[in-house]
Amino acid sequence: MDVRIKFLGAAKSVTGSKYLLEINRKRILVDCGMFQGAKELRLRNWSSLPIDPTKIDLVIITHAHIDHTGYLPRLVKDGYGGKIICTHATEDLMQILLLDAGKLQEEEAQFALKHGYSRHSKPEPLFGTEDAKKVLDMVDSYPLGKSIQLTDGVSAVFHNAGHILGAAMIEITLNGAEQQKKIVFSGDLGRNEDPLMYPPTHLKKADILLVESTYGDRLNPMEKVENDLADAINYTYDRRGCVIMPAFAVGRTQNLLFYLHQLMSAGKIPQIPIFIDSPMAISVTNLYEKHGSTHKLVVENKNNKLISVFDSPNIHFCNTPDSSRELNDRKDPAIIVSASGMCTGGRILHHLYHRLPNKQDTILFAGYQAEGTRGRDILDGSPSVRIFGIEVPVKCAVKEIHGLSAHADQLELMQWLASFESSPKMTFITHGEEKAAMALKHKIENELSWNCFIPEYLESVELFSSI
Repeated sequence: MDVRIKFLGAAKSVTGSKYLLEINRKRILVDCGMFQGAKELRLRNWSSLPIDPTKIDLVIITHAHIDHTGYLPRLVKDGYGGKIICTHATEDLMQILLLDAGKLQEEEAQFALKHGYSRHSKPEPLFGTEDAKKVLDMVDSYPLGKSIQLTDGVSAVFHNAGHILGAAMIEITLNGAEQQKKIVFSGDLGRNEDPLMYPPTHLKKADILLVESTYGDRLNPMEKVENDLADAINYTYDRRGCVIMPAFAVGRTQNLLFYLHQLMSAGKIPQIPIFIDSPMAISVTNLYEKHGSTHKLVVENKNNKLISVFDSPNIHFCNTPDSSRELNDRKDPAIIVSASGMCTGGRILHHLYHRLPNKQDTILFAGYQAEGTRGRDILDGSPSVRIFGIEVPVKCAVKEIHGLSAHADQLELMQWLASFESSPKMTFITHGEEKAAMALKHKIENELSWNCFIPEYLESVELFSSI
């Protein structure tokens, strides 16, 4: 059994996760994400995949975030016809995220055509909602811990990764004629003390390991989250402004709702309305009650209705475009949570367009902002950002909270790695900007004495020969 891996994404970057495993003549794609952030990365979405999609035999997904699943509709559009394997909760999340992504792609192409800011005479979406629907028809989902036969001599098991609903690390077992080998993909690892998600499962063995490194160069303590959140909200409330929080619809929004509910219940912030202006986030929030056994949130059944902190009277869900637009004219203090988390699309752009010029308002970032995104530009102090083809001045307060990320920090990554009983033959450090990946590489080499590699985009590596 000969095994190679090719890095089609998430190499010296935090997006576009795609890893092609070639096992004899079988090709298994692990994750199928879109590139986000800097233009040079986004352009890769429009280039032909370095392998013919019709030649891929199987796709297996760690979790539903768009940087891990968002290229699936394009893959199917270009001819992929096999199965897509994931966990049960990931299947439900993908239904929400991919249909939304398809709709956004179509809307952005129409908007660009209408306003003439595309260099193409007729802008086309990368994929559409019909492509996303085809993806969903190809999904087979499984529970954590169940052995899944992928092909002859090759099986996989999903293990809890924390991070978000349904997120899993993938343990692939190769049973050769003489040896058994294990390849582990960490996916995105969650926090040890996440308020909603359980900590990542500790595994014992990996011959080949791929580990994410989003926060590989820093610590991200959670102890100050509530105080920093309260300070930012009280600061803005005193100025009679609104707090605008760009937040990922999956995970981040729900964590924020949990913290805000706790702060209001304890009297640490005023009882002001919280508006969730993201159709996707609203749908995702409902899934927490459906998949109650996979997280810590207490869900009660009262009169045949599921109840949790998300049913707090201060939380208002903007279910219609009109309810979203009404927020533009709001003068009283409020908290508006909207997607996307890096300000790359979605309803948050309309709120930024109307709120960035207001001195009394605050943009509060509560998550990682990748290089090249509007979120990073605002956070880095840009005097203006381009939204809908217009330069919008940044006059509002800009603040940031650390500790809310759903990614393990350097200490937590090292604790997870140290749980392996023996060192892998090779450890590949992926899903991190080069500085973060390099810092984690040095840390692992110095403390664990493992062989570590930071792969290049499109690099191909032989893992085993003649197992």
